[in-house]
Amino acid sequence: MNRSDITEAFGVSVNQASTDLNRYLGMAPNNMFYDKSAKTYLRGSDFSPLFLKPDASRYLSQLRSVADGILDRSDAWIGQLPSYDAVPTPVRSINARTLRVVVTAIRRSESIEIKYQSLSSSQPRWRWISPHAIGFDGFRWHARAFCEADQSFKDFLISRILEVRGTQESKGPASEDAEWNETVALVIGPHPELSETQKRVIELDYGMRGGQVEIQVRRALLYYALKRLGLDTDPSARRPEDQQIVLLREVS
Repeated sequence: MNRSDITEAFGVSVNQASTDLNRYLGMAPNNMFYDKSAKTYLRGSDFSPLFLKPDASRYLSQLRSVADGILDRSDAWIGQLPSYDAVPTPVRSINARTLRVVVTAIRRSESIEIKYQSLSSSQPRWRWISPHAIGFDGFRWHARAFCEADQSFKDFLISRILEVRGTQESKGPASEDAEWNETVALVIGPHPELSETQKRVIELDYGMRGGQVEIQVRRALLYYALKRLGLDTDPSARRPEDQQIVLLREVS
C-alpha cells in the first residue's frame, strides 16, 4: 500500500497518511518495508497483525452480509472484496413496527397482545404473549415467549404476527423457560459408512477431533438445529456421501 490508499480509504490528507504510516512503522517495524522501485510499502516476511486477530469466521460473515444485502459494500471492513456470491435465502417479510414492539416488550418485561396466524388454525387469533428473547433457526426469526392462552413457552414467527395491540405486565419471566435456559450438546461424527479418507475430509470440514465434535444448542432450538444439520431423519435414508454426518449422542 501507499499513502494514496490511505487517503482514498479514510479521506485524510497526504500529510496525515504519511504520519500514520510512520507511526505504524514505529509500532511494528517488521510488518512492512518501503520498496523504492515499486514506490510502495510491502508486507514484511515477519508480519504479525497489530490491531486485528485473524478470524476466518468474521471475514466470511462480512462477505455473507454483503452478499445478502444486509451490509453495504462500503461499510465492510474488508479492504478489497474478492469475487463472491451466496446461495440466496428467501426474504421473510417482517414489519419494522412489529419487531420494535416485540423488542420493546422484551426490554420492559411486558406482555403484548398479538394477532397471530399459525398453520394449525385456518384463521388468525388474538392472544397475549410475554416475549423474553429472539431466536433464529437459520431461515426465520422467532419470538420466544410465554403464551397465556396455552400456558406454556413457545416460538412465534415474527413474520406471522399480523397486528399488535395493548401491553401489560409480563406473565412469564425468562427464568421459568426451562427449555430456553437449558443447553444440549450434540455430539456428531462422520457417517460410519464413509471410507477412512472421506471421514478425514468430514473431520476437517467440521473441525472434529478424535472423530467427533460437540455443538452447543439451547433445547428450545434443538428441533431447528437437527433439521438444519440433516439429523432429523434416519441416516440410512440417504447415501453416506449425502448425509456425511450422524448424531452420535446428545449430552444434557
